[in-house]
Amino acid sequence: MAAELTILSGGLSTELEAAGFLIQGDPLWSARLLHTNPQAVKTVHTNFLHSGANVLSTATYQASIEGFKQHLGLNFEEAANLFTVAVCQAKESSDAFIRQHAETRKMLIAGSIGPYGAFLHDGSEYTGSYVKDMSIEELKDWHRTQMQCLAAAGVDLFAFETIPSLKEAEALVQLLREFPNNKAWLSYSCQLARFYR
Repeated sequence: MAAELTILSGGLSTELEAAGFLIQGDPLWSARLLHTNPQAVKTVHTNFLHSGANVLSTATYQASIEGFKQHLGLNFEEAANLFTVAVCQAKESSDAFIRQHAETRKMLIAGSIGPYGAFLHDGSEYTGSYVKDMSIEELKDWHRTQMQCLAAAGVDLFAFETIPSLKEAEALVQLLREFPNNKAWLSYSCQLARFYR
């Protein structure tokens, strides 16, 4: 029996920067393009599919309702809609690729969710230092809305990415139980001497 190989899409922001978009230093990172240029995100997704990917991660790593409200001046409904835009860009890329290439690979859309520190835009997404002042319930409350938006938009799974603390990982795993129809992967960002609980 042959093992099934799954190829994930690559660094979305890296590819957007290579295409000439200014991402570094932006508090929304690549998520800003969901509002200003969603076609650019779709183009990168298509490029990943041409490179063999069969899992596309949405441009929502640094996205949040609060971030969209704060940095784009959107209301709740408009901010929530950008999560739908993110999922639609990935799905449309995948659907078009399948039609054009008579593709038989199973394609999946992973709703990217970064750590709370990504919203803070102060580098703490690499250290997890913020969890010392937050409870697991507060972390769950923060991530819940983003997960609800992505689930409602139809992601196949969640991608909890570069989580820097055990406490935040525990919060996300507990929160995942509220979404029984979704699976997830979780990746850590670790510092050997400073892994915050």
